[in-house]
Parts: sequence; structure tokens; C-alpha cells
Amino acid sequence: MQNQSQQPLYSQQPGTMSQPPEVVTVKDSLYLNDMLSWNLLAAKKAHHFASQCQNPDVRAELEKCVQMHQRHYQQILSHLNPANQLNHQQMQ
Repeated sequence: MQNQSQQPLYSQQPGTMSQPPEVVTVKDSLYLNDMLSWNLLAAKKAHHFASQCQNPDVRAELEKCVQMHQRHYQQILSHLNPANQLNHQQMQ
């Protein structure tokens, strides 16, 4: 019988999980690689266009985009690093 204090792997909303699975499949790995690539490319493009932009307000918004995509990239990497996962679990 399952302990009542454990959270179910799948949440109430269809298609979402309350915690990541313990095994990363090849398909998962390829998708994670794609997500890293998309965020890196978006950050590079936003940085390029910010450097070309003459309007300071638009430049500031583009730099915010750069920071957001860099943050997402780092978050994905942190989920893939087992040492960081152990530290995160110990903090909770």
C-alpha cells in the first residue's frame, strides 16, 4: 500500500507531472536538447537585435528577453545535473 504522504507522479491536470520521472528516455533527452538549442538561439538573436536597436525602450525589452532565455537555459541545465538535484531536494 502506498504511503499517503507521497505525492502521485501525475497531478490532477492531464498531461502534467508533479515531479520528474526517475529515468530520462532517448526521446526526452532529444527534446531537452532541442529546448536548450531553442533558448540559446533565442537569446543570441535577441542580443543581436538589441545591439542593433536604436530605441532604448525596445533595446531594454530585448535585453529582458536575453536574460529570460539565459535563465531558462540555466534552469534546464540545472535539472539535468544530478548534483544540483540532490542539493535542491535537501533544501526542500
